[in-house]
Amino acid sequence: MNNGVNRRSFLTVAAAAGAPLQAAAPVSLFDGKTLAGWTIREGPETAFYVDDGAIVVHESANYPAWLGSDRQYENFDLRGEFFVKGWIDSGIYIHAPEHGRNSWEGMQLKIFHQVDQKPVTNSMGCIFPLVAPRLVNVKNKGEWNSFRIRMEWPRFQAWTNGELIHDLDVSAHPDLKHRLRKGYLGLASLSYPIRFRGLTIEELPGAESWETLYAAPADFSKWTVSDGKPNFQPVGHVLRGDGLGHFATKEKYRDFELRCYIRGMREHNGGVLFRTAGQGSRGRHYEIQLHDVEEAHFPTGSLYYYQRSVYPKIAPEQWYPFHLIVEGAHCLVRINGESVCEYSELADRDEGAIELQAHRAGYWTEYKDIRVKRL
Repeated sequence: MNNGVNRRSFLTVAAAAGAPLQAAAPVSLFDGKTLAGWTIREGPETAFYVDDGAIVVHESANYPAWLGSDRQYENFDLRGEFFVKGWIDSGIYIHAPEHGRNSWEGMQLKIFHQVDQKPVTNSMGCIFPLVAPRLVNVKNKGEWNSFRIRMEWPRFQAWTNGELIHDLDVSAHPDLKHRLRKGYLGLASLSYPIRFRGLTIEELPGAESWETLYAAPADFSKWTVSDGKPNFQPVGHVLRGDGLGHFATKEKYRDFELRCYIRGMREHNGGVLFRTAGQGSRGRHYEIQLHDVEEAHFPTGSLYYYQRSVYPKIAPEQWYPFHLIVEGAHCLVRINGESVCEYSELADRDEGAIELQAHRAGYWTEYKDIRVKRL
């Protein structure tokens, strides 16, 4: 019977009506011969290599060297094997960032040789260093171990050698709920010759939706000078700020999450303003300070005037992840995977612009991958 609706038009109508998306078929992440699809990060060219059909960590590849996927993933089902003989210390990174600390911005499933009868937060199979596994199930006498990691946020599940070691609601954990929900997969190096093989991934439908504020020069039109004479320039995927003044979004936001990567010259001074009247610091606003001086009255991450931050682990002229959550009377600042400032008495709850402050000519600050999600 044909009612005038063929299979193609049915699928189109179903998608438009919000029919559930299907997971992609499993694909191989390792061809058994080369590191195609992977990139060695923060380490020498010899940090990882292929031998006898396996990815091998070189014994001289010191931390923080790691092997990262060329693509980022949100929800997925990842499977593979790792080989343990003797003392082994490594891990599998999940949702690793472009810059910053993988195990604090994303997550790490720890690989270790020791069979703990009572699992702890640094045992084999833990979500390092926060959540102990249900049990430790590792074969450590020169044997291959299977693993499976399924992330379908907020549910995280993991298996080793066919036994369930995690079934966790990530959104219920006070720290994990703020981690990246999309990022790179990675293999960690702590200078032990662990081997990996048989890596496959099945992508699952994603759920996150972010608005890009700056990722390329085409996004420069989403901003406007709101005060003073700042010098903000679109330099490829980087937004570079200098001078003295403020650069504001044309859109207004009340409750939101903001993520980006920031770097500045030594002792740079600037800020990220929110719920502003669109007049920089002359009008209504709150400011998260960007000031690379550990002993400053309000160093990087502080809610200026209201709450001093715990000075974060950042270095001059190196990119670091910046995460700001604003909801009602509450704001939380996370930098490089750590909560450095929390305040719950925001009196002004009107929507406003998000602004970037250039505080002093000649003291540049750069931003990239600026994105926002309304709450």
